Amino acid sequence: MDTTNLVSHFGVALGIGLLIGIERGWHTREEKPGSRTAGVRTFTIIGLLGGVIGVIAEAAGSPLTITGGVVIGLSFAAFAATFTMMCRDENRADNNYSGTTAIAGMLTFALSVYAMIGDMRAAGAAAVATAGILALRTPLHAWLAKMEAREIRSALILLAMTFIALPIIPDLPIGPFGGVNLREIWLIAIVLAGVSFVGYVAVRALGSQHGIMLAAAAGGLVSSTAVTASSARRAAAGEGTPRLLAAGVALATAVSFARVVAIAMALKPDLLKLIAPPLCAAVVAALAFAFVQAYWRDGKDGDDQKVEFKNPFEFWSVLGFAILLAGIVLAGRALGENLGAGGAIIGALALGLADVDAVTVSMAQLTPQPLSLNDASLAILAAVVSNNLSKIAIGAIVGRGSFAVQILVMAVVCFLAGAAAYSVAALALAA
Repeated sequence: MDTTNLVSHFGVALGIGLLIGIERGWHTREEKPGSRTAGVRTFTIIGLLGGVIGVIAEAAGSPLTITGGVVIGLSFAAFAATFTMMCRDENRADNNYSGTTAIAGMLTFALSVYAMIGDMRAAGAAAVATAGILALRTPLHAWLAKMEAREIRSALILLAMTFIALPIIPDLPIGPFGGVNLREIWLIAIVLAGVSFVGYVAVRALGSQHGIMLAAAAGGLVSSTAVTASSARRAAAGEGTPRLLAAGVALATAVSFARVVAIAMALKPDLLKLIAPPLCAAVVAALAFAFVQAYWRDGKDGDDQKVEFKNPFEFWSVLGFAILLAGIVLAGRALGENLGAGGAIIGALALGLADVDAVTVSMAQLTPQPLSLNDASLAILAAVVSNNLSKIAIGAIVGRGSFAVQILVMAVVCFLAGAAAYSVAALALAA
């Protein structure tokens, strides 16, 4: 390692100790000098010590050799033993049982060593994350104290679905007509569960009105169908006012319309001539519906804003709906296997029940051959129409009652606005 690189790595090692030391020093700032194990100076020196050990290990041959490993291992053991005993004595004097400072010191040492012998950017990022976690002690403890068993269980299930199950699920299509990818089914389940969980957290943190709308907007970036399914389940369980939940669906729908326009603009701008006017009109209609339902209320409606979500999500219902959507995708592929103009539109209608983005991407790739821009545009709009029909079906079958009526009204308003704008755009192009 040349001098320039050596200084750079030492700077990162020193910075790691300084960063974590600032947080630890601030945490114990009110204690008298000499009454604490380590503050900003001590942690900075620990970072420098770790850097020196890393250089010694590298000078011994290579950190990955037996000699280098022995140097690092013995040094870490000696430091950990000394620092832990100091922390133990401090805890006894303060009648405290926290091991945070001891662990932070060992982690600082280890990261500083790694900054010298490994990727200093990764070491620096880990140090920033460590300091952030240490600084968030009070809000984390307060948040944990407010959590209920069902919330912890749902969070663990969602994390397990994402970081344990997803990596081991095969990424291979199974079945005819291109098959169904098991990983895609699982991803749909994760999206459905995630949308429900985000909505639950947003309502608890921001209140029902703002929480539901924020969660719906975020969910619409991923899947407005997932937002509809989650809202319908909550409406059926009596966990929220149908008007407010329907407003969330309308907002997610507006985001999904805008998403289709953005995808088409990125992949095939020529498609915008026919699809942009109706979709933009539908965005305005959906936003207007959402605003009226969520915020244009008189004083009598204030009570129905009190929403209490009983459960972030139910695993088996989420998985079952994901399998249903996967079946719809398979049916759509079967209908559109022999692509022509008619086959593309029929396939788009079926696929759109579950996912509009996939249809938009595939249609953009099929133009100008074998599909014309006009046929591809009609296929995309057909997918949008069928996706909103699926929302009506979900509202009627799952949500029922007033929620179903609200979703029907929202969809009709969007249909009428889009149809009017499409007619004007088609006439303008024909002229």
